Amino acid sequence: MFLQRTAFALARRTPARAFAARPFSSSVIRSNKAKYGVEKDGKILPFEEINTEQDLVPPGAKPGTVPSDVEHATGLERLELIGKMQGIDIFDMRPLDASRKGTLDNPIIVNGAGDEQYAGCTGYPADSHQVNWLTVSRDRPLERCGECGNVVKLNYVGPDEDPHAHDHGHGHPAPEEPKTFADYVKPEYWYR
Repeated sequence: MFLQRTAFALARRTPARAFAARPFSSSVIRSNKAKYGVEKDGKILPFEEINTEQDLVPPGAKPGTVPSDVEHATGLERLELIGKMQGIDIFDMRPLDASRKGTLDNPIIVNGAGDEQYAGCTGYPADSHQVNWLTVSRDRPLERCGECGNVVKLNYVGPDEDPHAHDHGHGHPAPEEPKTFADYVKPEYWYR
């Protein structure tokens, strides 16, 4: 009996051996070299030399330092930063033309690379009313502001063969255009 109690007491006093031979924090290490096959040398590619998504993967910061935006950003954010460094506005963030009122014959042009684009109308002259958000799409490229009558038109600048454009083969139903007052107006009064 004495021997049995001593074995239990001894077992309680000895530290339990960890299940892993090393701490968890050092058991998994990943690097750009393992993931992409090449190790980046820290060089920022000029905008003209960016051809693939791998060109938009940053080198990362040196060990022990905090990465800057350019060392940390990936994808579209990195493309935008590289463009800004070279004076190129990737997303064309200029405001729309507010020097005139858009008409059906001469609308305000809104560039868009997607199926749908939103444009904020503040009236003519500028800031004469609160912002009204107008939605223009590839199916319905013209839209008129209900408050001031300003007309905007979508100028599609995206790829010719967009795999997601009008493709509802993923099991999603086609979006239905919401009914508006214009749906109940005689067709001869519609603008074209």
